[in-house]
Amino acid sequence: MADLEGLKVAKDYHVETPFANQNGFYLKGANSLDWGMKKHMSNIFNPKSGNTVMFAFDHGYFMGSAAGLERLDLLIPQLAPYVDCFMGTRGAIRTCVAPELTKSVALRVTSGSSMLQDDLSHEVVAVDIEDAIRMNADCMAVQTFIGAKGQLSSIDNLSQVINAGMRYSIPTLGVCAVGKEMERTDRFFKLATRIIAEMGCQIVKTYDCENFEEVVAACPVPIVVAGGKKLPEKEALELAYDVIRKGAHGVDMGRNIFQSQYPIEMAKAVNKIVHEGMTAKEAWEFFEDETH
Repeated sequence: MADLEGLKVAKDYHVETPFANQNGFYLKGANSLDWGMKKHMSNIFNPKSGNTVMFAFDHGYFMGSAAGLERLDLLIPQLAPYVDCFMGTRGAIRTCVAPELTKSVALRVTSGSSMLQDDLSHEVVAVDIEDAIRMNADCMAVQTFIGAKGQLSSIDNLSQVINAGMRYSIPTLGVCAVGKEMERTDRFFKLATRIIAEMGCQIVKTYDCENFEEVVAACPVPIVVAGGKKLPEKEALELAYDVIRKGAHGVDMGRNIFQSQYPIEMAKAVNKIVHEGMTAKEAWEFFEDETH
């Protein structure tokens, strides 16, 4: 075991200095990936902006018919022009996403307890690599619980998926889970995102926090920020703008799109921030114009 006595807490994150090992490919930490991995990453992250708009609709794997996701078959085709990546389970993707919608796919490959149980941290790898290949998934999403009761099995799940993905050139998206027992501080997210990246993930999904620019600087792969709970539309747009400004390579908006009164217009406004550089104020004005 490493000797932690006298360990210094890092202070200099060089947040103004671009990532150094990025010659030859536009995404952070992807220089040494093979062609297949880079192709999948290019499907997820727009080569011009370097960013992505993910639309998460994987909530049903533990929540059932989540409010706003009752009819995915009707919602997804309307949102498709304004998002880059669909994040869902194989069941929802196969049944509700038409194959002619040529968006990238982040396939949820872990599963566990339902919302009827207090502890959601004990998950298993529920989708094997062969099915991910059959679905032409651009990455495999693994819920990762750092600091929770199920941490060891969670890291084991992550390792299994990363190892399988490396064999077949499919990236892994490590989803930094939060729960009732886990703090939502920059200290926690610096720890959790770095652990997930060091395990070998090519993408990390996490949450906004204080000193978020330091979390980004310390993570050697692209970070995508989860929208989290439903916010008022103006606040959700401010969140998207703030994290992109601080170095995130995208947002994964689920509830802040599908639970909006105007989900299509909200997706359009988020897209404007992520890919066109709109400020939060400009995006809010755009949203208001679209909805009135």
